[in-house]
Amino acid sequence: MFGFYRLAAAVPELRVADPDFNAEKIVELWKQAGSQGVDAVVFPELAVTGYSCRDLFFQERLHNAAHNAAARLIAATAGSRAVMVFGMPLRYGEALYNTAFVAQNGKLMGIVPKTLLPNYREFYEKRQFKSGRDLCGIEYEFDGEKVPFGVDLVFEAGRGFCFGVEICEDMWGVLPPSSYLALAGARAIFNLSAGTELAAKAAYRRELVAQQSARCLSAYVLASAGVHESTTDAVFSGHAIIAENGRVDVENTRFDRAGSLITADIDFERLGAARLSESSFNDNHLPEGLAFRRVRIDEVAGSPDFSYAVNPQRPFVPESAPDRDARCAEIFAIQCAGLAKRVEHTHAGKLVLGISGGLDSTLALLVSTECCRLLGRPDSDVVCVTMPGFGTSGRTYRNAVALCRKQGVTLREIDIRKACFTHFADIGHDPAELDVTYENVQARERTKIMMDLANKLGGIVVGTGDLSEIALGWSTYNGDHMSMYAVNSSVPKTLIRFLIDNVASRSDKELAALLRDVIDTPVSPELLPADSSGDVAQKTEELVGPYELHDYFLYHFLKYGADPDKLAALARHAFAGRFDGATVDRWLKVFLQRFFRQQFKRSCMPDGPKVGTIALSPRGDWRMPSDASCAAWLEKR
Repeated sequence: MFGFYRLAAAVPELRVADPDFNAEKIVELWKQAGSQGVDAVVFPELAVTGYSCRDLFFQERLHNAAHNAAARLIAATAGSRAVMVFGMPLRYGEALYNTAFVAQNGKLMGIVPKTLLPNYREFYEKRQFKSGRDLCGIEYEFDGEKVPFGVDLVFEAGRGFCFGVEICEDMWGVLPPSSYLALAGARAIFNLSAGTELAAKAAYRRELVAQQSARCLSAYVLASAGVHESTTDAVFSGHAIIAENGRVDVENTRFDRAGSLITADIDFERLGAARLSESSFNDNHLPEGLAFRRVRIDEVAGSPDFSYAVNPQRPFVPESAPDRDARCAEIFAIQCAGLAKRVEHTHAGKLVLGISGGLDSTLALLVSTECCRLLGRPDSDVVCVTMPGFGTSGRTYRNAVALCRKQGVTLREIDIRKACFTHFADIGHDPAELDVTYENVQARERTKIMMDLANKLGGIVVGTGDLSEIALGWSTYNGDHMSMYAVNSSVPKTLIRFLIDNVASRSDKELAALLRDVIDTPVSPELLPADSSGDVAQKTEELVGPYELHDYFLYHFLKYGADPDKLAALARHAFAGRFDGATVDRWLKVFLQRFFRQQFKRSCMPDGPKVGTIALSPRGDWRMPSDASCAAWLEKR
């Protein structure tokens, strides 16, 4: 469903050189995988016999037993559209090959030999096996049926489900076969492995799997031989990993003596969309003369739900605290470096910004003061202007003033109410009418003050608007929409709180308390009068929708081209228990309508630093007609 397929890596119990026992254990895990709705499961290298048979691989009796066990495993797949990939030795001509068998619905669909053979340390595969690098375009007859045999096989079932196979050492090589398989269309790579375990090797293996999945823009599923292999000279851990485009989705616990099965729902549509938009992927080409055979297999079922999918509510925010802290520090450094370059280039005397006591202006203030420190300039070169208007609340005003004093910046207060009343009279607007004119007069008055003040001081206006507001067009055209450098322009609202909190964690108690009170303040443009208690009455998320939902929609819509039906299904899964289906649908419609209708604001947005893979600059990241229709995206399917 929606391009999701459930993949599995299985590590069965094993007896060295006992194919009957091994087949029994493989079938047990195969049935377990079937009960979990798995579409494809990969078993370890030479799982039928055990990897560590050494010179027993020369014995005909072992070959015959392996053949019979393989036939049993192929038969075990009958009646199932799921794919089983298992490893076994195979004699072809006068040579022995380390191979992967691909079986489905009672049939052997193809055989892939190992390309790169290790010949070092504990095992010397070249003693027993021959590389299959030259095996292309041929067939192998197994129990009277001819099947494709070679390193040139890509298996596809339609609807984007396409995979290739490599074996253990293949991944560790200078030019892994999986790189070519990806260019030939494989969106998943299955690796049958038997890596021995050494101190620190697991971390390196994990990194290799993640990096290869990133290079190939693919899923990568690795199942490695377990602890029941021979321990004559080495130990095997049964490491299993499933990664997707640079991220490890799931891995098992090594050294499990009972065998293991891990699963993950992989979004094959998303992988295809990433390849479509990543120009560097399509700039690569297969070497001249290298061609792949496409082996058509039965269409697999696809995952009916996303219960195994990695689908965080805040895709812009790393889930683990250490990763989040590191990401926040890096983004903050990028923002500061971008602003510092702009200040140097323009020879700006001052950095002028509007300070409201809200999230965005607080982050812009922190970036501006750090920029001054980078340039060896006093904090007083940052000129913060608080401009009380008709909706300014006591809490935000107090926080704004306290932050400025704590940071040692120059603080100016210019009340805009008198000027706004004058302008209302000039244009014939009744100030009792609290409409869009009433709101935007205030926003444009503030921008006019900052622009003119920057001219007077020989400075630049630092913009505060964030990525989420830019996506929704939640800004006043030529009001807060405009600045001379927009430091938050590619930072989404759901991330800004964490960026500020990261600074708070490195600050003294007084500043930390101020920053955390800003974090806890409801998001508001404060353009309508406060309530009777002096608190914020105009809460953005009640008007335009929850930013967590909008940032979620933005991430999957922009990065992976997810269509509305898929966006709604993903969001229902991610936010189950928080937002019901009707709420998700309501705000998804708002997101799509606003994203399309407000493009004209993005078409002339100011410069700003890109901090992540998603940004909306019309100059490099998102090029869209300002008058494109969203009708096709609003159609019900």
